[in-house]
Amino acid sequence: MSDGPALTRYAYVGPPAIRDRERGEPGVVIASGDDLERWLSAHPEAAGECATYVVDLQGRLRLAARRSEHIDCAGGQAVLAAGEISIARAADRRVVVREVSNQSTGYCPDPDCWPAVAAALTAAGLAAPTTFTRAFVFRRCPACAQINLVKDDWFFCAACDAELPRAWNFAESAAQTMS
Repeated sequence: MSDGPALTRYAYVGPPAIRDRERGEPGVVIASGDDLERWLSAHPEAAGECATYVVDLQGRLRLAARRSEHIDCAGGQAVLAAGEISIARAADRRVVVREVSNQSTGYCPDPDCWPAVAAALTAAGLAAPTTFTRAFVFRRCPACAQINLVKDDWFFCAACDAELPRAWNFAESAAQTMS
């Protein structure tokens, strides 16, 4: 994955209790349409709700049931992207990505992780939307360390009202740029 722009490596920044517990089942690597068909057969509920996804450090799409923790889907590892994805069947029975977001409070990826998602979807044989259908902005409060979901361009901490930085600001050890 070094042909395009530099990608950020996101380490887990969510609750320590989730990080430190026994790992759940890792997400299934989806490298082809056949992989996706097998995953959908094993998870029929995915047709009616979103699934949890990560893009692992090798640039591969991994899927898990919606209520799975992203850190489990990633096998406890850092990721290039994380969020939720909605997959549906088109009228011609082709599998399509209906929605995809970066909604993960465990990794808090910036919307700038989109190129990793688009590349992983394309590699898996899925037509990717042009960008996230829902993009979330996460910031850590410099005053109280609370993780915040920024809404309506309101860069103030929900816990202590401190101003939040405009740039993604999770610990330097939690994000490293890959080229």
